[in-house]
Amino acid sequence: MVKLANVFVCQSCGSVHGKWAGRCDACGGWNTLVEEVPELGPGQSKPSRKNRGRGIQFTGLQGDSAPLPRYQTGIAEFDRVCGGGIVPGSALLVGGDPGIGKSTLMLQAAAKLALTGKSVIYISGEESIDQVRSRAARLGLAEAPLQLAAETSLGPIIDALKSTRPDLVIMDSMQTLWTENLSAAPGTVAQVRACAQELTRFAKKYGTAVVLIGHVTKDGQIAGPRVVEHMVDAVLYFEGDRAHQFRILRGVKNRFGPTDEIGVFEMGERGLAEVPNPSSLFLDGCENGTIGSAVFAGMEGTRPVLTEIQALIAPSPLGTPRRAVVGWDGGRLAMVMAVLEARCGISFAGKDVYLNVAGGLKISEPAADLAVAAALISSAFDQPLPPKTVVFGEIALSGTIRQVSRTTARLKEAQKLGFNHAMIAAGENDHPAKSQVEYTIAKIGKLGDLVRRFEAPSPDA
Repeated sequence: MVKLANVFVCQSCGSVHGKWAGRCDACGGWNTLVEEVPELGPGQSKPSRKNRGRGIQFTGLQGDSAPLPRYQTGIAEFDRVCGGGIVPGSALLVGGDPGIGKSTLMLQAAAKLALTGKSVIYISGEESIDQVRSRAARLGLAEAPLQLAAETSLGPIIDALKSTRPDLVIMDSMQTLWTENLSAAPGTVAQVRACAQELTRFAKKYGTAVVLIGHVTKDGQIAGPRVVEHMVDAVLYFEGDRAHQFRILRGVKNRFGPTDEIGVFEMGERGLAEVPNPSSLFLDGCENGTIGSAVFAGMEGTRPVLTEIQALIAPSPLGTPRRAVVGWDGGRLAMVMAVLEARCGISFAGKDVYLNVAGGLKISEPAADLAVAAALISSAFDQPLPPKTVVFGEIALSGTIRQVSRTTARLKEAQKLGFNHAMIAAGENDHPAKSQVEYTIAKIGKLGDLVRRFEAPSPDA
């Protein structure tokens, strides 16, 4: 066996160093370099020069074989995030905090797919077979024809999969796998990278869909090298607070569907249940108007979602006032406040400002600027917005309100929940006709127009 030179690999970012150092030059992490001895596997040798230049068979875009249909798990929220179902021969990476419900979700999806007649294998490296059976019985899935195994060595797993050729394989979790071709410990960057690459290669060659469950770091990123996210076809993050029952499955990468799609679930005694209308979940009875509250009609992938944005402005006893933000970008809040001060004359000096997106949802869309400004102005003037009003629009540094996309979808979603007033940017032409949606639409050209509505509110605002 040929032994290669020792290297030091960062366990946070995967960068390779020739010698040990206390701090990684790539990511800045301290004490993250671990020595690894890469070795050639049994039966492997250095590539021979006589095999170089071997011909490759090419084919055209119009092939003879038809694309395989997607696997529908029966969990509509999960299938939505995957782009309509699991693609045969694809590799998916599902990450999330410990105890958030990753294994529960994938066990439910695997059992429901097995009930449709597909061959599904669930391999656990963290639990025994009896523990998985006990969890399946608690979820009411004991009768599903699901094949179980408890193994962490990659070699026997690949050999078993080659002989059975299942339709779907779920590996729980990726950090427990190891291959004897490497001398590194299980869970290290080298082991995670090698095992993920081998499983992805198996999925592409044999047409088996592979789902890898992974842990996340303190920063919320999937543990292991970022190259693993480039190997797989889709990366899904399972978000939520364990103190609350609601969970959000978010797609951040998908080669076979849209990204930034979300699926909403509710954790209960019988596992995860779908929430088909998440807008009603995030609103929680704020339609009648509350001081410092504005309802934002946003887009999560292709789905319109209504959320409540709450703001509170209070006198500060501190020399430097606090600016606390939950669920939104703190830098964007500072920009909106600066525009309100410079263009509208609203001073935040000596005042604490708190901003919260209700329901635990995280918003990154610029269209939320106008809703945040409306909540801040409402709190500053101690006046609520008109009842049953949705607000969306992007704010420029000049104070003008810019148009946003998908106005029709946003307004139709608001109408389903009983909203009949909207504040949008002036010049918006993409809105439904009166025959489709009965709306009182207030078109705002500049942020000062919104402030004047609070100074002298009109009855039909």
